[in-house]
Amino acid sequence: MREEEKKPTSTIRRILKQRWALSAIYIASAAIILAAAFLLQNSFDDSAKDGKEETAETGKNYGEPSVEVNSNLETIKMPVADADKSVIKKQFYDVNADEKAQEEALVFYNNRYEQNKGIDIAMEDGKSFDVKASLSGNVTKVQDDALLGNLVEVEHEDGVVTRYQSVKDIKVAVGDKVKQGQAIATAGKSQINEEAGVHVHFEIRKDNIALNPLDFVDKQASAIQSATEAEADKEETPAVEGSEADKEETPAVEGSEADKEETPAVEGSEADKEETPAVDETDESTDLESGTDEEGSVPGEDTTEESDSLKDSLNQSN
Repeated sequence: MREEEKKPTSTIRRILKQRWALSAIYIASAAIILAAAFLLQNSFDDSAKDGKEETAETGKNYGEPSVEVNSNLETIKMPVADADKSVIKKQFYDVNADEKAQEEALVFYNNRYEQNKGIDIAMEDGKSFDVKASLSGNVTKVQDDALLGNLVEVEHEDGVVTRYQSVKDIKVAVGDKVKQGQAIATAGKSQINEEAGVHVHFEIRKDNIALNPLDFVDKQASAIQSATEAEADKEETPAVEGSEADKEETPAVEGSEADKEETPAVEGSEADKEETPAVDETDESTDLESGTDEEGSVPGEDTTEESDSLKDSLNQSN
């Protein structure tokens, strides 16, 4: 029995005495440890995914948080709920339009013609309607005005302001924040444009300069900034700068100045004046005035002598 018990132990010892035994044991241990770590990592990832899914499902039960809207990213809308059923009673006065269009964009009041600085919008059926905010922003002015039909101003970014005139039943106050599409008033009438009936006068202003709202409807508010910058570039015309540069260089003027300084004709005339043979002419003229020729004789005496001799000859003949 003792010999049988000793056999296994002796076999293990023989294996351990081999050179490769320790290396094999280390490799096997490392493989077991790596496998265990990999399994644990997978279990942690699965538990994390389950937690995220539960959180997402739980979040669906709550309302969405309010996010402040950047008006520059919004698309400008007409200040009415249904733009397809609306009509424009009077267009914006465009200085670049033809004469007929400009005449139609004039507002006549108190024997005076005024340029329409916005568009007058009404419904096809002539009924009243809710006036909507064209862009999100802050209400900066609410004013009762019988002539204009009351007005509401909403300020946006980059100096952009939308104005709503000829309104009643105003639903906002100064300092309120309005969102795009929010009802701010009801369309009404104004004394300055009674022909339009029930309508809203809608303006878009950039740095207090009125713009044509139809040029920016269905465009982002940032298009207003781009348009005004383009207009500013046109006003700073490079052609004017070029003409100024040409005026400064003026090669023709410089050449004329050089010609004036050299003035060969003037110098020649001065030289001619210095070498004047006119003195002899004056002497001759004085001789002529005195009645003598160059030899000093008086030509009048010769003629008288000849006439006397003729008289003598005639007397002798008689």
